[in-house]
Amino acid sequence: MKRKSGLSPLFWIGVGYLVLLVIFAIVGPNMRHPFDVKVGGPFLYPSDQFWFGTDEQGRDIFARLAYGARTSLVIGLVVQSIAVTVGLIVGVASVYAPKWISIPIQRFTDGMFAFPDLLLAIMIVGVFQMGVGPVIIGLSFTAWPAMARLVKNQIATLKDREFVVAAQAMGAKTPYLVIKHILPHLWGVILAVMMVDVAATILAESTLSFLGIGVQPPEPSWGQMIAVGNLNKNSYPLMLLWPCLILSLTIFALNFVGDGLRALVDPKKNQAI
Repeated sequence: MKRKSGLSPLFWIGVGYLVLLVIFAIVGPNMRHPFDVKVGGPFLYPSDQFWFGTDEQGRDIFARLAYGARTSLVIGLVVQSIAVTVGLIVGVASVYAPKWISIPIQRFTDGMFAFPDLLLAIMIVGVFQMGVGPVIIGLSFTAWPAMARLVKNQIATLKDREFVVAAQAMGAKTPYLVIKHILPHLWGVILAVMMVDVAATILAESTLSFLGIGVQPPEPSWGQMIAVGNLNKNSYPLMLLWPCLILSLTIFALNFVGDGLRALVDPKKNQAI
């Protein structure tokens, strides 16, 4: 009996949610009210005027959640783009560069795994002035080693495949081999892993903002809103509910999409079970 082909319904639910999240991040911050000014009384409950209520300063929670979505998505995508770029360079160099280059690179990459990611990011952010830029730098510095190891392992497997050996025997140079024959086989795996890593990056950014060393007020972020909501959870629990809910749904959706893409590029997905 063979496993049914096709993607899980959770994958499509995740895709649908992420599409809505992107639209929410683009149009939401100023769709009804500005996100950064007082538009009503503090701690107002959801109504026709304020769909998610207002915060402790009378600002629209809906608009602030939308701006927080924009911040989280931008940070997650930028960090992972940097991680993929550095990971590709380091991974390719680890396999094809001369030993006096590849071995130190591999040892340095291995050494990066000795540092806890979040603590290293906190240290890096602490060196700079806090804000979006330092958060991107700190999280990028901790994100590339895992991508570099993935790329290196995948290239080490592919470089001995028949089509690569044949191209090499015909005189193809290393840059041509990597770009034309190896990288096209990596993009599916990289994209699948990248989706899951974007979720981890968003969670890490929210953690830094929750601790007060990430995105700084008045610019809103989900972690910062969770921190403020936690202070007011007894008198106004909705302030804590909304950012926790949207953060959790985003993490789930990204993981569902990443798992679906990973199953799609897995050559064993249609084997008999």
